[in-house]
Amino acid sequence: MKALVLLPCDNRILGGHPMHVLGQKYADAVRDHARCLALALPTTGNEDIDAYLDVADGVLLTGSPSNVHPSHFDQAIHDISLPLDTSRDSITLPLIRRCIQLGMPLLAICRGLQEINVALGGSLHQAVQEVTGRIDHRGARGRPNASKDEAYAPAHTVAVEPSSRLHEIVLKAELTVNSVHGQGIDRLAAGITVQARAPDGQIEAITVDAHRGFNLALQWHPEWCATENEDSIKIFAAFGEACRTWRTQKYS
Repeated sequence: MKALVLLPCDNRILGGHPMHVLGQKYADAVRDHARCLALALPTTGNEDIDAYLDVADGVLLTGSPSNVHPSHFDQAIHDISLPLDTSRDSITLPLIRRCIQLGMPLLAICRGLQEINVALGGSLHQAVQEVTGRIDHRGARGRPNASKDEAYAPAHTVAVEPSSRLHEIVLKAELTVNSVHGQGIDRLAAGITVQARAPDGQIEAITVDAHRGFNLALQWHPEWCATENEDSIKIFAAFGEACRTWRTQKYS
């Protein structure tokens, strides 16, 4: 059996009904490039995290239109028009801490990177574009009527730290990435190592020191058109290999 990857869902109201939502692009990347099976994790706040982790071989924290509630890093809401998902917070933040304890393979994208920093005691800029010296990391997404292709188009480079986990995977000192996030890391949590930064200094990739296995969090979206990006393919392939190794060791 293939390795199983947990992907926590978003919570949305669709047609007047509460729904769990998982972006297809994430499940596709898990299947096609990590070569694992995607398993959607409900996030009502009532899930038995350990029961899900018992059957899983890895965790992928997806991006989302919603933001981590700022109460988790002792701030008030900066922009009440932006969506929040407190039910997702109630599952992903403890899930991250448990995943680190276990050493289970962990890949995080966009909101997922922010969740890791917050789960470990860090804080976020709620509007990076308003921070002195920072560019507008929302890219084309910040413009009305921008298409998906425009929003996820290459936006800026990131400098990859030498001898970092990310460098070991992509074997490059610089990557060109998309950029569709309004929030980003402010105060870096203790025990986190920076893997890459944007030209304006904004942190774009991290790892967790206490995690004894594969872990990587990216602020950009490698799942977008991953088939056309060799760096994205390498990232998902490395994650998938770690998940298969976890499964082999679990059942050996």
